[in-house]
This record gives sequence, C-alpha cells and structure tokens, in this order.
Amino acid sequence: MRTANPALSDKAFSNVERSGPPMTLSGTVNKTAMLLALSLITAMVTWGMAWESIQAAENGGEMNPMLMPLMIGGAVGGFVLALICIFKKTAAPIVAPLYALAEGLFLGAVSAFFEIRFPGIVMQAVGLTFCTLMALLMAYRSGLIKATENFKLGVFAATGAIALIYLVNIGMRLFGFEGMGFIHDSGPIGIGFSVVVVGIAALNLVLDFDFIENGVEYGAPKYMEWYAAFGLMVTLVWLYLEMLRLLSKLRSD
Repeated sequence: MRTANPALSDKAFSNVERSGPPMTLSGTVNKTAMLLALSLITAMVTWGMAWESIQAAENGGEMNPMLMPLMIGGAVGGFVLALICIFKKTAAPIVAPLYALAEGLFLGAVSAFFEIRFPGIVMQAVGLTFCTLMALLMAYRSGLIKATENFKLGVFAATGAIALIYLVNIGMRLFGFEGMGFIHDSGPIGIGFSVVVVGIAALNLVLDFDFIENGVEYGAPKYMEWYAAFGLMVTLVWLYLEMLRLLSKLRSD
C-alpha cells in the first residue's frame, strides 16, 4: 500500500473499522469530480480578480486588494486542511471539500498570472494534465503498468528527493541565498528538471489508482471515498502546477 502521496500512505487504512456501506470505485470517482468542480468555482473568482487587476494596472489603477490575500490564504489554508485530512481521515467528508475550495483560490490566481504572460498556456496545461490522467488510468487498468513493490519504492524515493530539493531551495531563499537556479531556469537543464518532475508526478497517479483499488477490495468505510478523492486531487494539483512550469519554460524567450 506504499505511495509517495502523503495523503495516500501505507498507513491510511490503519485503525479503520469496516462498518456500514463500503467504499466503492464509482463513489470515489464521483467525489473526485465533485472536488474538481468545487475548486473550479473558487478558481473562477480569483481568475477574474487577477484579470481585472491587470487591466486596472494598465489604465493607471491599482490591483484588487483582496487578490493576494485570497491567493496566499488559499495556499496556506489548503496546506493546513490537507494536514487535518491526513491525520483525521474520518473528517474527510467535510475537510476535503474545504480543501478543494481553498486550492481553487490559489490555482485561479496562479493560472491567471501564467495566462497573462503566456496566452493559451492554461488550457494546454489542463489538457495535458487530464490526458496524462486518462492515459495512465488506461495503462494501469490494462496491466501495462503494474504498481509492484519496487515500482512503489522507486516513485516514493524520487518524490522524496524532489520534495527535498524544493525545501532546500525555499530555505536558501529565506536566508538570502540565490537558491537552485536550475529549478526556475528556462535553459536545457531547467527544462530537463521540469520534465523529470512532471514524470514523477504522473507516476504518482499510478500509485493513487492502486491505493483506491486496494481500498475498495479491503472494504474500507464510505468516508474513505472522500479521503481517496482528496488524495488523488493532491496529485492532480501538483501535476497541473508542474505542467504550467514546464510549458512556461518551453515558451520563455
């Protein structure tokens, strides 16, 4: 049951009592769609605010004072809610929708800033994200890709390495250093790094599929549908952001 996604770890089913209606695959899919819809609703709010702010700035006005607080609040709030959901799985039916709403606030603003600089990039990133999701799902269901123990360990180690690189880079910047330039560089090394990160994020989807399938076979309780949907969305959000980063590098002068 190992997965690099912290929300869908090998301990997710520990101390889970099998009582009441069991978790189903269709239920998990439906709840994932609901979370995506909720994030889209709030994303449209900050998306519109970002565009209005840019237009106002071009005409000598000021940015909407609520934009940045909503964007930062969505990111921080999403992180806090994710931690709550991970450590209190039974709260997933309430916390997962709140997480989706918070992430939407962050994603809408970030997407708008990318779109303003690189027109058309958001639709490309969304399309690539969901094409990757469907392609890996079909490969998993057909048996072309199998979540063996070695496969899980490899993805887990690679994901941990990426997380460590990002954390070290953030720490360096906080203490006044330049950080690791290749993370944001649009040259061959920077693009190659983003390609690797996108690949690792995509492979995490396979582990998430395996987790959900095992949960259904285990007969996990109904609230685990929300928890599994939340975990899958965590991976999708990461993959989408890395797609944006990669495409922006490819389109940079």
